[in-house]
Amino acid sequence: MRRIRTLGAETADPLEGVANFFDLGVVFALAFMVSLISYLGLPELLQQRDVTLVKNPGTEQMEIIRKRGRRLERYRISRKRLGGEGEKLGTAYRLKSGEVIYVPEE
Repeated sequence: MRRIRTLGAETADPLEGVANFFDLGVVFALAFMVSLISYLGLPELLQQRDVTLVKNPGTEQMEIIRKRGRRLERYRISRKRLGGEGEKLGTAYRLKSGEVIYVPEE
């Protein structure tokens, strides 16, 4: 008796062609995130050292971004007056150049 051999008769996995799309998506997302951070001028956030950044200094949209280890903190400036208890530590002066200088009290 003769056997008929057909091409592709073995059991084929229908998802064989798309098995690596998830891996490709993860690599693409990581590359997009790194390029976005580089575009925004924040490559310091990818390094291991502590960093403090000031965005839009002197404007209403001013933000302070502080990175300590793996923790990111973001502070937005508010026009509200706050009060509290404590002691005065010093005085801050803004120069014409926009720099802020802190002078501690003795």
